[in-house]
Amino acid sequence: MEGGLAYGTYRGFFQPQWAGPLAKVLVLLLVGYGLYQNRHLKSLYLVLVGLLLNTLVIFANGGHMPVSSTALHRAGIGEFADLLRDKGDAVHALLDEKTRLPFLGDVIPLPPLRKVVSPGDLFILLGIVGVVVEGALKGGVRLRRRALALRLLLYLAFVLALLALRG
Repeated sequence: MEGGLAYGTYRGFFQPQWAGPLAKVLVLLLVGYGLYQNRHLKSLYLVLVGLLLNTLVIFANGGHMPVSSTALHRAGIGEFADLLRDKGDAVHALLDEKTRLPFLGDVIPLPPLRKVVSPGDLFILLGIVGVVVEGALKGGVRLRRRALALRLLLYLAFVLALLALRG
């Protein structure tokens, strides 16, 4: 949904002023519902913290996630700075001197993945990993530490592969 609105904005079908905020509201409603339905999983509270941090910076900046040009270059995807400078993306905006709460934007470069993430994204990822571990330990399933560590590493590799494919 969010990606579709972003692509439509890039192609000129939608105006970024309304497509970005609309995409964020729709995503927040769907994710919020999912978190509420699974509130018994304690690790999801980390996902909630990440979601709240991302929501805070997005709404403080007119419905757009600020992205650091420096972080884009460090991640090896500096060409996206021009796209953001031209307002060709519905959900992101280039971080500048007018950006509110810039430290909560996409400011953390991940060069191996060619990604830039926010502190909120890291909380979300930790929460997802926690849910997997929590699920493995529930229901009387007792794993030896080595087996648990191996499953956790495999899951992290899977998540990183999904992040790499997303971009």
